[in-house]
This record gives sequence, C-alpha cells and structure tokens, in this order.
Amino acid sequence: MNKTTQIYGIRAIIEAINHEEPIDKVFLQKGLKGDLSRELESLVRRKGINSSYVPIEKLNRLTKNNHQGAVANISPISFHELEQLVESVMETNETPLFLILDQLSDVRNFGAIIRTAECTGVNGIIIQKKGAAPVTADTIKTSAGAAFKVRIAKVDHVKDAVYYLQASGVTVIAATEKTKNTIYDLDFTIPCAIVMGAEDRGISPSILKASDHLAKLPLLGEIESLNVSVACAVFLYEVVRQRHS
Repeated sequence: MNKTTQIYGIRAIIEAINHEEPIDKVFLQKGLKGDLSRELESLVRRKGINSSYVPIEKLNRLTKNNHQGAVANISPISFHELEQLVESVMETNETPLFLILDQLSDVRNFGAIIRTAECTGVNGIIIQKKGAAPVTADTIKTSAGAAFKVRIAKVDHVKDAVYYLQASGVTVIAATEKTKNTIYDLDFTIPCAIVMGAEDRGISPSILKASDHLAKLPLLGEIESLNVSVACAVFLYEVVRQRHS
C-alpha cells in the first residue's frame, strides 16, 4: 500500500511544488525568516496549498531530519481538476452522482466516506484545498483502498464547485438538520451532488444558501446527530434505493 510521503527542507518543498507534486499540507515553523522561507510562503499562498504555522517542537516530532523549518506531506493519490472530472462524468453517465465534502477534517471519516462512495457508485468526490482532511495512510487504510478507485477533485472554494455543478445540470442537495424535508421527500434519480459538512459545525451557511435543496435524516432517539460518515452512507444508499428499486 502506498503511504503518504513526507519531504522536509525549504528548498526541497519549493521544488516539489514547482514540479506539481500532489502536496496535501505544508507545516511551517512560526517566526521563520529569510528570503527562501518567504519564497516558500508566497508559493504556498499562490498555489492555494493547505498550510499551518507550528512551533519547532511540532516539526521535530514530524521528522528527525534537518527540516530547516518546513515539512510537507505528499498525497499518495493524484487529484483531478473539477472541470475535467465533471465533463468526463457528464459525457459518460446519464445520472451522475457527486459528493461534496465541506471542510471535513477527520482523515478516518474521510476514508470511511470514500469507501462508501465507491460502493454506491459515486462518480467523483469534491473537497476544498484548504481546511479539508488530507489523504494520508490512515485515509487509504480506512477506505480499504477505495481512495485509489474514486476520483477526487480539489477546489479553491466549495461554493464555486456548487455553482459549476449547477451550471452543468446537476442538482445540489445539502445534508443538514436545518430543514423540514427528509431524504425521503427528495428525488435522487436525477443528476445530483450531495453536500456533507464538517464534523463540528456542519455545512457552512453560504453553501446551504447556494444549494438547490436541503434534506435531513429523521432521528428518533435523544442524540441529535449521526457521525458524518454514517450519515453520508445513509444518504448515498437512499440514492441507490431510488435508482435501483
């Protein structure tokens, strides 16, 4: 099984970015100075790469090598461009199914969702470049290898992806408790994309507003929500039920 590759050193990371390596996240030392570090920071911002500033102790835990104040993770998979993904799916599938993950942060939840997506025929998963869970070795393991089979696109902003899908004839359905409609009130036999939100705060208000429909799961117990990967599975299998019954 492929594992996430870690690279360290400012110049090495700059070269990796310039060679279009699928970098998931860059960890930069707080307070780092110098022309080379500024070049790396500028490159990370320009390319929209997920990054965070951390104390040197964190970098020392990430690697025992001479990191020079910067460590990066290279994803074990390659990502797709949104436009190419959508166009190729729309050309070959009359009723495409997409999954949009809005700021999902837990790598194991991400892996479990990818696994369910592969099992339910999802044609592509869309995530945001910044703030989204990276594809790590744990993601791959939890997905049971499905991360190598399902196409994943990274975008600068999820809302732009919503608008692009809508312009392509795809209905966007947001999974949220902030509605009276349940999943059993909606038609999933049409081309659609399901939006799942972050574990702690759900779908952002701007994405809810941009979505075509809102839908919730009926909860009959005292606990107010399901784990996001479980909720996603229920949504996706309702799509399967409607399309194959």
